[in-house]
Amino acid sequence: MSTESLVSRAKTICDNNGARFTSIREKVFRLMAETDGGMGAYDLLEQLKQTEPAAKPATIYRALDFLTEQGFIHKIESSNAFMLCHHFGHHHPAQLLICDSCGSVSELHSVVLQQEFRELATEQGFKIKHQTIEAHGFCHKCQQVA
Repeated sequence: MSTESLVSRAKTICDNNGARFTSIREKVFRLMAETDGGMGAYDLLEQLKQTEPAAKPATIYRALDFLTEQGFIHKIESSNAFMLCHHFGHHHPAQLLICDSCGSVSELHSVVLQQEFRELATEQGFKIKHQTIEAHGFCHKCQQVA
């Protein structure tokens, strides 16, 4: 899906939710949409400063909080980075495959894995508030190089 299509879809979702998709939020969203894999907040800030020289860390963190709340991006906990959600429009647990060599991140969406994980947690008397599963290894391209 093109960046323009993703932006249009995000705007529609925000309109339907009564949320404001401000120009800064849109610019950060565009940066995320044009990035393959994850990107840290300060890397995003450096890119944003090309069009918004007055941008500060708080600018990025507010935009990232908003985009996360709307379900547009996921936080990659192990690297403190963020990536575009390829299933946005509804909240769901993140299941990520992270290449330790090139840094690429692939998102999975397994309802079976999600349900099994919740059932196991419930058996332990645990109520899940937020779920991110990260698997580290090597992507197909990096395996062929090694």
